Amino acid sequence: MTTTPFQRIARLRTLIEHPRTGANERAAAQRMLDRILAKTSAESGDSGRTYGERHRRPGKHADLSTIAEMIRDDIALARAVRTAPGSPGDLAAADPLADAPAELTFTVDTPDPGAIEITIDAIPPAWGWTDITETPSPALQSLATELADILGSYNHTGPGLPPRFFSRVRAGNRTLIW
Repeated sequence: MTTTPFQRIARLRTLIEHPRTGANERAAAQRMLDRILAKTSAESGDSGRTYGERHRRPGKHADLSTIAEMIRDDIALARAVRTAPGSPGDLAAADPLADAPAELTFTVDTPDPGAIEITIDAIPPAWGWTDITETPSPALQSLATELADILGSYNHTGPGLPPRFFSRVRAGNRTLIW
């Protein structure tokens, strides 16, 4: 039975994303997928282009509403899953999404053609702002940076290649990251 690289990639992604896949098997499948994707991008001669780590996940021709839906899913998963320290006595790594207050709401929209925007609402004043002038707190700024990283992981840049979409992270009516 002959398989194409696209079939192998799809099968590996299914295996990686399946909830019952063991940790060792998931890691092996991820390494295989990384090798295939690295080989594919090297053969295509993409010099100077930078692709986010999740750029290929929705597919080359996915529209922005599909990408926005995947970003919503990533945020929901990051809020629900909390990584535990490796062994007793170890410190837990800081996770801005999981550590953020539960009352925060996240909206992922495509307000303009070619743009995706994440808006953080219901921000507790004591947690999100440092003073009366509404300067973002370090916790809110690190949360915005984490959300911008998620947005960037679906994007691409490079010479002669416009970004897949423009992005911004907002807290209420204020833009934190453009």
